[in-house]
Amino acid sequence: MSTPYGSDRRPGPEGEQEEPVRVRDRRRIDPLTGEVRSSADVGSQQAAGAPAGAAPAGEPEPEIQLDDPRIADLEKQLEERTADLQRVSAEYANYRRRVDRDREGVVVAARVSFVSDLLTVLDDIERAEQHGDLNGPFKSVADKVVGVATGLGLEAFGTTGELFDPAMHEAVQHEPADAPGRTVTVLTAVLRRGYRMADRVLRPAMVTVADRPESEVPAAGEVPQAPAGEPGPAPSPDEPTNPA
Repeated sequence: MSTPYGSDRRPGPEGEQEEPVRVRDRRRIDPLTGEVRSSADVGSQQAAGAPAGAAPAGEPEPEIQLDDPRIADLEKQLEERTADLQRVSAEYANYRRRVDRDREGVVVAARVSFVSDLLTVLDDIERAEQHGDLNGPFKSVADKVVGVATGLGLEAFGTTGELFDPAMHEAVQHEPADAPGRTVTVLTAVLRRGYRMADRVLRPAMVTVADRPESEVPAAGEVPQAPAGEPGPAPSPDEPTNPA
């Protein structure tokens, strides 16, 4: 015997019709509309054959008490998970900073190693310029080499008249002061240019120094002037020469 399409009955073992199967929805929130159902609607939806542990028909579902020990346990677990997440986030941030610092250090070390091998070439270019041999195609190539080194962060230092710094200057001759009193040591000549890069001194400047009274030492940024009738200090290789 066939069952009509859409019928809620199903045939029994001997063709008898059994009771229809009905499913009652006891949820407070309607899964289709998302609205809260009233107590009357929930009570009307309850079935006699409700699953085990469900509240009896017509009675409201039990509410969770604030002093329930399960709530305290869940709050403790939440605090532990939050602390673990914060610790992992801090460790990852420190790891990224350490990796970026190491990567930058490797790049700077590679540049320093490359530029250090060019210092002798730069010395030859400087000597050729002082003797007037830097011209034509050789000057063009020399300017490109100097431009590459400067672009990588190479800086020259050492100027006649500035204060002597043993960490940056290598003195090969020292002239003491003629008169007693408070003196400072200044550079009188630069024999070899010094270079630094990324706060590293690649090569100290080779200089000659002399002790001078503080009153005769010009302030920072001022060019020292020679007394009348006396020649001025020898120009430094890194100072431009006035053709006039």
